[in-house]
Amino acid sequence: MRSLLAIAVLVSISVTLLAAEPADVTPLLTETIIGSDLPMAEVQRYCEARVPRMPELTSAEAWRAEADRLRREVLDRVVFRGQAAVWRDAPLRVEWLDTIEGGPGYKIRKLRYEALPGLWIPALLYLPDALPSATRVPAILNVNGHTGLGKQYPPKQIRCINQAKRGMIALNIEWVGMGQLRGAGYSHARMNQLDLCGTSGLAPFYLSMSRAIDLLLTLEHTDPERIAVTGLSGGGWQTIVISALDPRVALSNPVAGYSSFRTRAYHLKDLGDSEQTPTDLATIADYTHLTAMLAPRPALLTYNSKDQCCFESGYALQPLLEAARPVYRLLGREDSLRSHINDDPGTHNFERDNRQALYRMLGEFFYPGDKSYDAAEIPSDDEVKSEAELAVELPADNADFQSLALQLAASLPRGGEVPDAAADKTAFAAWQTTGRQRLRSIVAAKDYRVQAIASGEAEAAGVKARRWKLMMDGDWTVPAVELVRGEPQRTAILIADGGRAAAAEDAARLLADGYRVVAVDPFYFGESKIASHAYLFALLTATVGDRPLGIQASQLTATARWCLAEQKTGPVTIVARGPRTSLIALTAAALEPDAVAGVERHESLASLKEVIEQNWSVSEKPEMFCFGLLEAFDIPQLAALGAK
Repeated sequence: MRSLLAIAVLVSISVTLLAAEPADVTPLLTETIIGSDLPMAEVQRYCEARVPRMPELTSAEAWRAEADRLRREVLDRVVFRGQAAVWRDAPLRVEWLDTIEGGPGYKIRKLRYEALPGLWIPALLYLPDALPSATRVPAILNVNGHTGLGKQYPPKQIRCINQAKRGMIALNIEWVGMGQLRGAGYSHARMNQLDLCGTSGLAPFYLSMSRAIDLLLTLEHTDPERIAVTGLSGGGWQTIVISALDPRVALSNPVAGYSSFRTRAYHLKDLGDSEQTPTDLATIADYTHLTAMLAPRPALLTYNSKDQCCFESGYALQPLLEAARPVYRLLGREDSLRSHINDDPGTHNFERDNRQALYRMLGEFFYPGDKSYDAAEIPSDDEVKSEAELAVELPADNADFQSLALQLAASLPRGGEVPDAAADKTAFAAWQTTGRQRLRSIVAAKDYRVQAIASGEAEAAGVKARRWKLMMDGDWTVPAVELVRGEPQRTAILIADGGRAAAAEDAARLLADGYRVVAVDPFYFGESKIASHAYLFALLTATVGDRPLGIQASQLTATARWCLAEQKTGPVTIVARGPRTSLIALTAAALEPDAVAGVERHESLASLKEVIEQNWSVSEKPEMFCFGLLEAFDIPQLAALGAK
């Protein structure tokens, strides 16, 4: 009898162990649920709908007040957030270096100036010869776009030379990330490291331009009533931003540099880098507003008809003119708004035709009635200099985005001490309540309501699978696969950096441990990945006031509530595989501990400071650059917010 009983026990144990063996559920996780087109369509519709429209115009006085409000709010709430407000008040520092021969009629003086403490910008000042001491002349700020040549870019040199030969002062400044300021630390996708620290990554870009205007105004011969800005591509973007926000700019000529956010949502080649799509800008103003804010000052909007890069005239220009023309008309200056479309070569350029359009504009508004002024380009190709000839010495420790972010991160998060829950439960609970409210604001959390639509069933290796489309308030469709074996009494929501298709091992392990598994792909991951220009759409969601991290975490909390309400299998745990989804899981648990009982993290960061230390860019891990997150919370604080 004993031997038979022993055999029965062994058989029972063997059967139990066999039942708990992990099954290969890969085929169940890889079935298509929403397809590749829907995530793109949803993010386009979501962002475009949230871009502000131009206000209704009632009077010139009302528009002036509105323009002043927009200017003030963009500067205070977008450009100069955090430490940038301190940088703004730093004194101008300029170091003048050697002077080199330019060509007939002008010289070039090398200099560097601080955009903000520690970040020096190399620049070249083109000065006409023999300006009488009492003479005041136009001063032109020339900015450049995305070219590794930077300030040495020949078309930029030629227009600076032509300005100087016409008796103007031309300032040719380097752009962060280009020319002499190339390097990983200056990559535009790394400006968001500053955002993570609660300081505007846009500020260095803006300050490099506003300080340049400060510099021009210190010069003896600058006429403060005749300051102009012009540039191609990224230089066109710089031109519209500084011209709209700094009334000292008297004439503006952006060249193939921008379009409305509404245009960009559907013309993917217009989707801009981090600086062109800064956090929260489109909660206040679109580029249509910025264009209208040029009024009543002279503005020449130059676009190219066959632009292979971006901002093609056929679709980009008209919405801007439609926004700005009524304002110019209202202010009685309709003739000051001009446009120029280049057909030859028509590609992305600031070549002779576009340069001559600029010279005509400068002549008409800065030299009215001067019959000696000639807008034809003065040949000067043989005066173009090499990169070595135009090099400006810079400090060896010149600041960049990473070094600035490391300085900021050293003292973050602020108020990071978490009360001892064991010693004072009341203080800890109060800290959690306050912290959750703050976190909710930082990530722009949502309370999505789920409408679950069944999308098919399957079974393999004793595991039953149901596919779901989780509709979140009509904004997002989250694909989910529910896996069940036996009679589970608890639920795990499973997410992974590689998407649910890469989470088969974790799913099998959880099933073997008695969990119902709901494997989901939140915004930007797995099947929810945006098919093209993905990180640029992540930036677009941030500029309209949302945060990728907040969308993702809110989708998880909504899924957890749905699991509790519909599945009725007890507490919900979120299991995350990878540093990105681990952060999302922590955030979800911190936001809604009633729905999320716990978090299991694999390959999680120990600190958000690793994002900066490893010099990651927003293009790699967009949700990790949530504005102000590290300023308030690091990984330990987020974990404590979700603690029971």
